Amino acid sequence: MPTDDLPETLRVSTDEQLRAVSSLTRHRIMAVLRFEPATITQIAERVGLAKGSSSYHVRLLERAGLVKVVRTRKVRGVTERYYAMAARSIVLPDPGEGGPDVLMRHAVADLEASPADGERQVRMAHLRLTEEQFAQLAARLHALADEYRELSDPSLPDASLVFALFHPASRAQAEGSAK
Repeated sequence: MPTDDLPETLRVSTDEQLRAVSSLTRHRIMAVLRFEPATITQIAERVGLAKGSSSYHVRLLERAGLVKVVRTRKVRGVTERYYAMAARSIVLPDPGEGGPDVLMRHAVADLEASPADGERQVRMAHLRLTEEQFAQLAARLHALADEYRELSDPSLPDASLVFALFHPASRAQAEGSAK
């Protein structure tokens, strides 16, 4: 089921889209659909939900324009719909000062839910970089993620890559926001 005609990116911009991506369940459904289309039944099995719950969440994602029906077929008199992402990647708006970062919350939840005996690579490094080095590192991280996304094979198990490169709040800023 080719999805080659998908746009490269979809920028989340409406309140409806923001609400749709803020749910961990819908985030996991979009993860199922990132490589290949799936039916409600397939999504329910992969995410571990009842079909009715999966259908509800997929309808919200579809209404928000984040997923779409890419194929239908008749099975025992019932129309079966195959859903896919509406774009190859979803770009979230900057959460702004003090705003919640949906991607990081979902990444932490996914990491915590991953098998404890599975292979994990988690690292945090504190760096001191010039603005030019900061920009170069950001570009390299994005390029590396794009390179491996292109190499992804839907028949292989999922692996998630999350990175955050940022300037942390100064001690004075952190103490001021805690008050």
